Amino acid sequence: MAKSFGDMGGLMKQAQQMQAEIKRIRAELKDRVVEGKAGGDAVVAYANGAQELVSIKIQPEVLDPDDVEDLEDLVLAAVRSALDESRKMADEEMSRVTGGMGQLPFGM
Repeated sequence: MAKSFGDMGGLMKQAQQMQAEIKRIRAELKDRVVEGKAGGDAVVAYANGAQELVSIKIQPEVLDPDDVEDLEDLVLAAVRSALDESRKMADEEMSRVTGGMGQLPFGM
């Protein structure tokens, strides 16, 4: 019976270490930026690893007051692409810690 308590203590220690590592990675991901493009380089959106949009660049030649819908579509596509890239980057980093377990419960 005492052995099972020792195993539990080891598991708890591992869980705490994993939680600390996840917290560290999440902080680092906020500083890492990826980009998503649409229309070639007409619209470029930048997002960090916390899936926060941080910047958008729009080439002046795509600004046409008579065709706002196309610009809206390009912005939307670029933002979606940037957020997809951000999620991929975060998933890759987290899987290094979690061993591919996916999302972990309890705010880890």
